[in-house]
Amino acid sequence: MQPLFTTLVFTVIFGKVAKISTDGLPQVLFYMSGIVAWNYFAGCLNKTSGTFIANAGIFGKVYFPRLAVPVSVVISNLITFGIQFTLFLGFWMFFYIKGTTISISPLVLLTPFLVVQMAALGLGFGIIVSSLTTKYRDLAYLVTFGVQLWMYASPIVYPTSQIPEKYQWIIALNPMAPVIEFFRYAFLGAGTVHPWQMGLSIGTTLLILTIGIILFSRIEKSFMDTV
Repeated sequence: MQPLFTTLVFTVIFGKVAKISTDGLPQVLFYMSGIVAWNYFAGCLNKTSGTFIANAGIFGKVYFPRLAVPVSVVISNLITFGIQFTLFLGFWMFFYIKGTTISISPLVLLTPFLVVQMAALGLGFGIIVSSLTTKYRDLAYLVTFGVQLWMYASPIVYPTSQIPEKYQWIIALNPMAPVIEFFRYAFLGAGTVHPWQMGLSIGTTLLILTIGIILFSRIEKSFMDTV
């Protein structure tokens, strides 16, 4: 129910009070689409960022591929994503039946690939943070706060169409921004999808995931010596 309550808060604060544009889309659908996509990414990042610290006892007793733990978290988070996504579809149907101007784009067929990208990005950042916390324990306390700031820097409460063209490159530096806009465009038929931004996002995701796996693999070999 968290996406529903967050959507209601965003609708009141950013929609009714601040009156931020939603590209002509119903405010509830606009905010919920961004929140559902963001929650899956953030859940993967937050829960995998404590892999080494949270599983130190298990890692010290039994040997198995340590990467299996964060990967299993990413997969299990699909259940929560599925429930929240179904909630979003329920609201989509409600507004569609009411005659609201929303449309599903053929790009909706790429949703599974979008989910894989969010999972890979969350996993990559999560295992990087997890690897760093073995040496810098205080970093774990900054993760949740940092993810919250990152959320407000992403186009969840505002559309990227409101950002001047000359500043679009700044938005492109956020790998989740094109993902959220793509998700919104696929299901609601409105939004800004730049192929070059999506390409940059995918490239960044692969880079982060690669760095994360390499760093994680190195740390797991000596982790028990630092506990």
